[in-house]
Amino acid sequence: MRVVARRTGVFAHEIDIDGQHALIVDEPPEIGGQDLGPRPTQLLAASLAGCTAITMELYAERKGWDIGTVEVAVETAYEKATPSAFEVMLRLPAELSDEQRQRLVAIAAKCPVHKVLAGEVPVRVAETMEPL
Repeated sequence: MRVVARRTGVFAHEIDIDGQHALIVDEPPEIGGQDLGPRPTQLLAASLAGCTAITMELYAERKGWDIGTVEVAVETAYEKATPSAFEVMLRLPAELSDEQRQRLVAIAAKCPVHKVLAGEVPVRVAETMEPL
């Protein structure tokens, strides 16, 4: 998979994901952006919420559990412009057993985005593309 960011405005960038999906990221006006899309750090929280929900749903499906509607909310604390903490909150259906709830909470912390944010995946920055 390849994701490419191309500048389209002051801070706005179009993000191309494998030539299949596109979205815009930007910064809010108070720091010079035009607010044409979410901030990249907001996408981190969105990725965490989406990945957590999907991870729990896949696990429940493998177990043969009907977990119905699941909701995941992510609150992000910031220190200056950098996320300093993420809090993941789960809303699970009332009809689940205590065992199912405990397993889903444990599985929620194992989603791939959680692992990346917890520092379990190395990130390397290098100039490897041809100059523009």
